[in-house]
Amino acid sequence: MKLIEIVVAPTGEARVQTKGFVGSECRQSSEFLERALGSRVSEALTAEFHQTQSTQQQVTEGGAA
Repeated sequence: MKLIEIVVAPTGEARVQTKGFVGSECRQSSEFLERALGSRVSEALTAEFHQTQSTQQQVTEGGAA
């Protein structure tokens, strides 16, 4: 499940955190929120950011009898 969480502190500071995204997909999905909220003060990358999106391909060979 992919989730974008926004936490707003009583001071008005906002934090955007993505969950379930792989690689730079998290930045792309939350970019519109960052633009709306203002300039980024800091960034902490999770282990999910450093993962690569894996795809699985299955090849079946069939022959005529």
